[in-house]
Amino acid sequence: MQIEEIARLMVLKGKGILAADESTGTMEKRLKSVNVPCTEKNRLSFREALFSAPSMKSNISGVILFEETLKQTSSKGLTIPELIKKNGSIPGIKVDKGAKQLAGSQNEKITEGLDGLRERMAEYYKLGARFAKWRAVYSISSSQPSEQCIKSNAHALARYAAIVQEAQMVPIVEPELLMDGSHSIDKCYDVTSRIISECYKELKIHKINLKGTVLKPNMILPGMNCKQKSSTEEIAKKTIKCLKNNVPSEVPGVAFLSGGQSEIEATKNLNEINKINDTTFNFTFSYGRALQQSALKTWAKSMSETTKIQKVFDHRAKMNGLSTKAEWSENLEKQVA
Repeated sequence: MQIEEIARLMVLKGKGILAADESTGTMEKRLKSVNVPCTEKNRLSFREALFSAPSMKSNISGVILFEETLKQTSSKGLTIPELIKKNGSIPGIKVDKGAKQLAGSQNEKITEGLDGLRERMAEYYKLGARFAKWRAVYSISSSQPSEQCIKSNAHALARYAAIVQEAQMVPIVEPELLMDGSHSIDKCYDVTSRIISECYKELKIHKINLKGTVLKPNMILPGMNCKQKSSTEEIAKKTIKCLKNNVPSEVPGVAFLSGGQSEIEATKNLNEINKINDTTFNFTFSYGRALQQSALKTWAKSMSETTKIQKVFDHRAKMNGLSTKAEWSENLEKQVA
């Protein structure tokens, strides 16, 4: 399958991407929060329950995996990529090595992992992955993000995307502006616009086939500590305006990250964005915590009751699937799947 077709399937209406690519360190925090030991067996057990759920076929287009999971085998004897494909979804892989201190900056981050990436991509392709993800992260303050941070991360994202497309895989380009802080929604709009604009300048320089990519940005939101709250309508309008002004029309779709929003907030905001979508882009989701948190809590209480865990996950996936078509409502939310 060509990368343009894979990218199109990743952003189909009614479906979205499950971000199950938490590193072992992040997974340890998640499992600790529900009092479960962070063993390899437990990490696999939880993820396998989700990857085998009925909603994989109906509402999940792709799954981003951590390298450990990509190489694991399920309890049914299938490799994890085989299990995901069998259940109607596309396996993907997180390929960056995390955000590290950007030299010469004031506590800003640069994402690393380009060294040896070409060789790793060849291995990941053989293991069954067909798309990749690389996350750049930016903070807002009176002096941040700096031009240095914006340009350095855009350059790294473009180099990553070029290597991924060379390996016949789809790059998810993820520039995430963090919600931490007391900044206004207008400040978020301005900074996100600068970040995304710079990313596409670099992608153009690196001759990226934009039809074979997916953008994974933050929505335009006020900072978590901002006193001035924004309505769902304002969030949707500013998010669409930002993307219309800065994302080339060749990009097939945008899969939003949930970025600190609650499960309901992430679904509600995506639904509103699709209600007023007047662009050529398909707007979908690439959620981690906003898809998994309730299922994780259920799993921690009854780890062997797979059907119970899947029911909770299926409901969340179904709600987000509806939001990609602007068909979600508060009433539907109350109906347990």
